[in-house]
Amino acid sequence: MVARQEIRAWRPPVAGVVEVFHARFTEHAYPMHVHDAWTLLIVDDGAVRYDLERHEHGTPGDTVSLLPPQIPHNGSPATPDGFRKRVLYLDMTQLDESFIGPAVDGPDLVDPVLRRRVGQLHAAFAHQGDELEAESRLALIGERLRGHLRPALTSAAPGFPAAPDGTARGLAHDLRDLLDERLADGVTLDEAARLVHAHPSHLVRAFSGAFGIAPHQYVMSRRVDRARRLLLAGQPPGEVATTTGFYDQSHLTRHFKRVVGIAPGRYARTGAGGRAGRVS
Repeated sequence: MVARQEIRAWRPPVAGVVEVFHARFTEHAYPMHVHDAWTLLIVDDGAVRYDLERHEHGTPGDTVSLLPPQIPHNGSPATPDGFRKRVLYLDMTQLDESFIGPAVDGPDLVDPVLRRRVGQLHAAFAHQGDELEAESRLALIGERLRGHLRPALTSAAPGFPAAPDGTARGLAHDLRDLLDERLADGVTLDEAARLVHAHPSHLVRAFSGAFGIAPHQYVMSRRVDRARRLLLAGQPPGEVATTTGFYDQSHLTRHFKRVVGIAPGRYARTGAGGRAGRVS
């Protein structure tokens, strides 16, 4: 078998994430090493075996592995065809030192919801301009990880708090007002949490529970709605993207097509005498 290696690494503009690392290895074996950050690992193809604190562990496809900072570990392919993995390196603002011991004792978490959320976060990182979505997903991931690592705080499945009370509904409306006020300029989740005096993950859950939509989905749908009006008024898509708070025209196009089902340029042409049909 010919050794194969593909690597992509970058640092996203999202607080708490030191690095995003995607790799495909067939033969490469990591020696014992340490990181300053938490290693949050999912494997999409194949499997990895690794040693942590003199105990052997593995990462089948349904597992999320959380390796703590400053604890030596290695890693090598556990299957003949190697493995393909996606890794997030998280700083200590996401999980503090008190969680290192529990993570050493149980680094491999079999949790389909957590696995799905980590994958969704990687997808959000693939597109500039979706930072609020990434921040929201990161907050929920951190909450679920803490639920696994601190069992005394959870009486049922990790990451599921009680239903929102009146205070939570008040926070949800406060956040909605803030998102509306900062629709074009945007607001980070951490800043919003400071302004409305709530923990980021609690704020995301309160908003989603009150309105049936996540904060980032609300923002994008509002921006798309505003873009529709400007496009039909004759403003070019590039200017519309800037005016409505999208990162660039391709960012507008991706979300516009997802919501409306048609590209912004084609949508604008439907309003020019109805030549391309009508879109509601």
